[in-house]
Amino acid sequence: KVMVVAHEKGLAEKIERVRTLVAPAKPNPDVMALNPLNKLPTLILDDGRAIYDSRVIVEHLDSIGAGAKLFPVSGDERLEGLRRQALADGVLDFMLLWLSERARPEAQQSPELLVALKLKFKTAFDALEREVPTMTKAPFGIGHVTVGAVLGYADFRYAKEAWRDGRPQLAAFAETVLSRPSFKATEHVDAY
Repeated sequence: KVMVVAHEKGLAEKIERVRTLVAPAKPNPDVMALNPLNKLPTLILDDGRAIYDSRVIVEHLDSIGAGAKLFPVSGDERLEGLRRQALADGVLDFMLLWLSERARPEAQQSPELLVALKLKFKTAFDALEREVPTMTKAPFGIGHVTVGAVLGYADFRYAKEAWRDGRPQLAAFAETVLSRPSFKATEHVDAY
């Protein structure tokens, strides 16, 4: 999401990307020196300050980059953009939890958690399907970016869940948003 926004705002070439590993059970001292939450992304500003959480970083990039604003300033448009961002960020949160749970040895996995996460996946993607008609009428903004990022991640890590099945509007939205240059430049690749 951060790099999509960086591309949309003409800032991608100004950001030096550093690959590092963080995990809940493996604190990374280099990251924690900048971000006590031990999470990525973390953006180091020119003055040395660190900002973290993708929501904060993308709003900062939107405020300094070129082109149309991705965050509406006020009113219902802002509320809808922020609400869609929260929905998609929440989906990503449980997809990451699901990925972690699936990576555990099968005997240590929680069947109840796996069932709950699969239900959340279905319910959330059904909700995203219902969002498409009003989202496609709105100017491209942070809601589009965040939902697109989740759909790209779902293709990358959850292809067997066939999230497009029964969700034609969401599938069509994905084809459109994921074909934007900002998404093409930031496609997921398997780094493992």
